[in-house]
Amino acid sequence: MNSPELKAFICRNSNLFWYTPGDKKENISPEFLVETILNYGSMDEIKTLIKIMGVKEISQVFFGAKGRKKLNYYPEIYNFFSLFFTRNA
Repeated sequence: MNSPELKAFICRNSNLFWYTPGDKKENISPEFLVETILNYGSMDEIKTLIKIMGVKEISQVFFGAKGRKKLNYYPEIYNFFSLFFTRNA
């Protein structure tokens, strides 16, 4: 998960993780990364994340969210990406 490409991606989008201390941004969990990018990222950022992590890995993280973590996604985001990942992963 800590590939140099992924670290650079997090660095470029550090404004989305404004409440995470600077020294901890590179070590955020895959769950938190996917949730933040899908909820708040632009389409270009989402495409870049898919290019880096792969649609299957993001799908596993997305569908692996249970309980409270699942509720962290906006309803329209959860609905869209449920359909997207079911079809494409």
